[in-house]
Amino acid sequence: MAESGARTPPPEDSASTGPLAAPGVDVQVLQSIFEAHPDALLVVGPDGSIAAANPAAAALLQYTTGELAGMPIEHLVPEASRARHAGYRAAYARAPQRRPMGTRTELAACRKDGSEVIVEIALSPLERPGSHFVLAAIRDIADYPRVKQALKRARYSEHLAQLARLTVESRDLAQIVQRVPEIVASAQEVEVAIAWLLDRPGNVFRLVGGIGMPTGEYVGLQVGSRPDSLPSLVARQLSAVRVGDLREETRFAVPQAWHDAGLRSALAVPLADRGQIIGILSVRSRLPHRFGEDELHFLESAANLLATTHQRLRSEEQLDHARRLESIGQLTGGVAHDFNNLLTIVQGNLQVLEDLPAVAHDPEAVRLLQAALRAAGGGAALTRKLLAFSRRQRLQTERVDLGALLESLCDMLGRTLDRRIRVDLHVAPGCPTAWVDAGQLESALLNLAINARDAMPGGGTLSFRAYPLPEAAGPDAGRHPMVAISVADTGAGMDEQTKKRAFEPFFTTKPPGKGTGLGLSTVYGFASQSRGHVEVESQPGAGTTVTLSLPVRDEHAVPREAHAAPAALARRAGGQALLVEDDAEVRKVASRLLRSLDYKVEEAASGEEALALLQTGSPRFDLLLSDVSLGPGMQGTTLAVQALQATPGISIVLMSGYSAELMEADRQLPAGCELLQKPFSRTELIDVLARVAPRG
Repeated sequence: MAESGARTPPPEDSASTGPLAAPGVDVQVLQSIFEAHPDALLVVGPDGSIAAANPAAAALLQYTTGELAGMPIEHLVPEASRARHAGYRAAYARAPQRRPMGTRTELAACRKDGSEVIVEIALSPLERPGSHFVLAAIRDIADYPRVKQALKRARYSEHLAQLARLTVESRDLAQIVQRVPEIVASAQEVEVAIAWLLDRPGNVFRLVGGIGMPTGEYVGLQVGSRPDSLPSLVARQLSAVRVGDLREETRFAVPQAWHDAGLRSALAVPLADRGQIIGILSVRSRLPHRFGEDELHFLESAANLLATTHQRLRSEEQLDHARRLESIGQLTGGVAHDFNNLLTIVQGNLQVLEDLPAVAHDPEAVRLLQAALRAAGGGAALTRKLLAFSRRQRLQTERVDLGALLESLCDMLGRTLDRRIRVDLHVAPGCPTAWVDAGQLESALLNLAINARDAMPGGGTLSFRAYPLPEAAGPDAGRHPMVAISVADTGAGMDEQTKKRAFEPFFTTKPPGKGTGLGLSTVYGFASQSRGHVEVESQPGAGTTVTLSLPVRDEHAVPREAHAAPAALARRAGGQALLVEDDAEVRKVASRLLRSLDYKVEEAASGEEALALLQTGSPRFDLLLSDVSLGPGMQGTTLAVQALQATPGISIVLMSGYSAELMEADRQLPAGCELLQKPFSRTELIDVLARVAPRG
């Protein structure tokens, strides 16, 4: 640091010959100048000890002037540089000369607490007879405006890099939004930093992370869209809001707690995702006019990082959720397929038993059979729900007048729900029709209404809304105009964890025995299969809104000719049937049902075996009843096409317990073929046989 020469000892006569004395100048004047100088000044004697120090030096080095007096100058040099500094000082003593500021800018001074400060030093020899002192003027380079700005920008860049690392390494949004205010406050050296996220239901800002929060602010605090709040002002402007002096602010109401905490200035910037505000990042300081352009640019950069991370993590979460639901859907669809085969066996045998004279004349046996049939029907209804979730049900799409459907549904709900629940309906003028399965839509809306009822045990409001969506909304934007139906309640609402799992089958918050957990999952499956989508908005205590978005037309629909079953054909007598089913038990049941309808039945366990029978031409078959999936060989759809070639005019019915197979078969089959969903009743079998029966 400071350097001096050592030639002869200083005179010890009087103060007038001391280091600050000069010919013809009053010593007191020199002393006053020395003490008032803004730079840190040290007078170093020829032996390297400090002869005098001014108050600025004491403040910079964190000593008192008395502690500095007599201290070896090397004591103020970092330990690693002390030996080298002694060599510099000796060389300077041999050829002392003035050295101005700026010739060396990377010198370090060691403070009393051991910390280091980067300084610049100017040296001036104090030459007078018998005295060889050196005046060292020391300046903290951080005091230069340009250096201050450079250091500040470097600090901001370092903290932005820290933020970037956090957003890349962490997949936990809650952890990120809690850490961001800490990093921002450290970078800008302010007392308060807070992050808000916007919850769409009710446009409520929720405080998700903060540091130095004054009284009344805490993580979890919700602030509504009041026009007199800082978040609302930022949201309205969708731009930064800077407050130089909070005592003079008139654009929003400054909470008294801010004044009580001594806060004087504030800066807030929006978090935006594709032009829409999703939150606020704000800082406050006890200094007025604390936030300039550098602070604004830093906070905007931090906000952009946070908003981008929020968007990315939400997208990843939605993708993971969709993949999980798709996996569950594939599993449940397969389970439903196998379960439908079992139900076909159970239900078919029960119907055959029902025809036996011994049973028909026994009232108790009839009662037991009917109970068993009802249970089998309940199992079939359960599998339909599983298939609805997995998007493997058959939909009979048509144009549906939403106003008429909703009016009828609300009228029914108004008469059947708890009278403490008010049912509201609003259909937007000019609301288009939807291209959906009317029965499935009504079932989905009824599921939502039941969920809403259960969320409002003390009563409340259940609101239905139907309105067109702008073409920019929805995943089919630009190709398929959409219409929305929202179902809102004023009930208990859901937390984030519950909302994430709401569409999973068998997930329910209801007590045991009070729900299957398939309500929302079937709504999800119906919406997805209808080429629409469903969204849930909910907060604990703020109710729940479920919005179905559905297409208003089906450009790919190929209508199939409808065949009414005339009463005269309700039961067809006679005929030769070829039954093809790889499951032996299902084959036995279907064979019994066909024989009970006066069919002569030939059975085959595979498509190849059935085709060989068809190609012989004897007997000539009137009906082909085949499962779609026939094991590893020929499938039912291929068999149907070849059966028509081998036996023109043959009636064809394909059956399956897997709706996805039926939907695929529906696209492949020639006109006139029919499909039958397992498990089926005798009545359903009679109806489908009537539809394929030859006319005339």
